[in-house]
Amino acid sequence: MTSTPRLLIENPDAPRLDPAMPLAGSDVDLAPRTSGLALALTGIAILAVGLAALQTANFVASQFDRAVWLGWLTLAVASLGFGLLFAAVGRELRGLFAVSQVDRLRAALASGDGHRVHAAARRWVATLPEAATLVPAIDAVNDPDAILALLRAGPAAAMRARSDALGRVAALQMAAGIAATPAPALAVLLVAWRGLRLVRQVAVLHGMRPGLLGTLGLVRRTMLAAGLVAGTEAALNAAAHAALSNPFLAHAFGEMAGAGVAARRMILLARAAAAACSPLPPVGEE
Repeated sequence: MTSTPRLLIENPDAPRLDPAMPLAGSDVDLAPRTSGLALALTGIAILAVGLAALQTANFVASQFDRAVWLGWLTLAVASLGFGLLFAAVGRELRGLFAVSQVDRLRAALASGDGHRVHAAARRWVATLPEAATLVPAIDAVNDPDAILALLRAGPAAAMRARSDALGRVAALQMAAGIAATPAPALAVLLVAWRGLRLVRQVAVLHGMRPGLLGTLGLVRRTMLAAGLVAGTEAALNAAAHAALSNPFLAHAFGEMAGAGVAARRMILLARAAAAACSPLPPVGEE
């Protein structure tokens, strides 16, 4: 009698012995939401403006009860005041929309989709003075990479050159201003004021007119973009800082060493602001 081997086959439908690890964050909404502080400030602003408008309306009505001409005069003053207030709010909102439009254009240009890249390029180029010559050139190109190369070689290079010119003007002003400033605290205020003004100038160069909130948002974006700009120019910045911060030069030339460092930082700030205002994605992200 010949014996045959017996094979034990495990049930393939048997449950796994090791527990399945859940995907962390798979059901979590990662979309940015409005913060509680922003909601609170919005509510306070609505209450302040709304209650002020109601109080003003009651005051105008009481003035009409006293005299018709006095009521019309009060209504004209109230309309002028609230009109200027709403115009300022509208300008701030337009500035914020222009800043957020940069992110939308950058996302579309970095998508790799030919139709989205072409439409985004046309929207951006239409706001530039060179639109008459750039729009036909973009329409004649079908490759998204070719469109990005055309934008980098054309309007992006021109914007960078103009931003560098603004940075050089700010650098000269900073060098002269710090050398003539008697107190260090005034020098700090001068650097902060000139830096904000430079960011606004670069934003206007790129077709944006941000208000106070838009400028603060651009400053935040500029600080984020400064890492990329400083990374490409780390050697030059370190050499300038080491040379101009040398104790011998500081002793020999006084405040001119610190003024030179501040001037160099103005040039880097202009380039970082240009990178933050440009809708073109950095090289390697598209």
